[in-house]
Amino acid sequence: MILDVKRLSTEERINGRMKETPRDFIVEEITENGNLLELDKQYKPEEIGFKETEGKFSILVMQKENWDTSQALKEIARKSGRGFKSVGFAGTKDRISVSTQLCSIFGADPERLLGVHIKDLKINGAWKSDKQIRLGDLLGNKFTITIRTENQHGAESIDKINNELNGIFPNFFGAQRFGIRENNVDVGIDILKGNFEDAAMKFLTDTNKENNIDAVEARNKLKEELDFKDALSYFPRYLKYERMILDYLSRYNKDYANAFRRLPRQILLMFVHSIESYIFNKELNMCINNKEILPKIGSKVCKSDFFGFPDQSNIYYKKTNIENNEFAVGNIVGYETEELNDYERSIMEELGIEKTEFKIKQMPELNCKGDQRVLFAPYKGFKSAILDDSFILSFSLPSGSYATSLLNEFIQ
Repeated sequence: MILDVKRLSTEERINGRMKETPRDFIVEEITENGNLLELDKQYKPEEIGFKETEGKFSILVMQKENWDTSQALKEIARKSGRGFKSVGFAGTKDRISVSTQLCSIFGADPERLLGVHIKDLKINGAWKSDKQIRLGDLLGNKFTITIRTENQHGAESIDKINNELNGIFPNFFGAQRFGIRENNVDVGIDILKGNFEDAAMKFLTDTNKENNIDAVEARNKLKEELDFKDALSYFPRYLKYERMILDYLSRYNKDYANAFRRLPRQILLMFVHSIESYIFNKELNMCINNKEILPKIGSKVCKSDFFGFPDQSNIYYKKTNIENNEFAVGNIVGYETEELNDYERSIMEELGIEKTEFKIKQMPELNCKGDQRVLFAPYKGFKSAILDDSFILSFSLPSGSYATSLLNEFIQ
């Protein structure tokens, strides 16, 4: 289950292709104090607003190309004599990209980190600290994205779209939240309801959007024969999460809940988070349909911080006139969400779920309290350039906002 997300702009988009190489997608992290971690630049802590202090952590500026954030840090930690549990990072970055980001490793030596040599990884600075880097310890990211195209007549469209958006865009969750086969929401709802057998069979046998013929044949055969032990002999090796579940069910038939527990918690949470994301995205579609772009009296809002990004540490209900630096805030629904609006109630009725079900009795490790998120986010410093066979777009986004959601406004 996935939505076709709507656009805010009415202008015609350009045709183009992204991520043909990692260098087509450059992501430079913006630290909490507003400093940009530029590509290929060596840093001392004071240059980006940090202090070197005696402590058990080492802070590092990591630059990676075509690496997953976790895998890159795991390899750096190994080379410096530490384990993956010792690492921390402010935010994940796309694998198919060249990106910079602030990280930490407990017990690592800065000099040893600076001497690490791994293909397509660089350490652009390292120093001692008494504090680690945690998820969310960033303001945002600057993106420089190359769009490959044979049609160079889109420059006027880019300018028109940018003028029409006027610095804000729909803050949709990206398609990756919903899975390659687009069934994360369906699996997640079964988990909320405690229907673990249905959830497992959807995860194992759904072939929607499955492009690999070996995987299609394996999933269909299992659906027909329901022999978990035999399925281990023909399920492709790269379907490692499916094989974890199959291995357990081949030994403990029908114990579907504990079969799911063989998966990493991060993967399991993805199913539940996809439901929250679907509700948020659908609410955002409704706001666009009804032209409810700006905050209104009685709605939840937050103000901008010193950088011009939403400051979600202070969310409140607006009782008087709306100000220019305020952003409308929506719920990421969970069991602690205090008040649902009409949009959220109607979407949850359509899905057949209640907010109390995000407290999952049979699998409490997946409980989701809920959160809040800006509906329409700002983008800063937008620039465009035309080359012979491409456009280059650059802009900065708040932490948690997807570049693909903004690019959806510009690119077909």
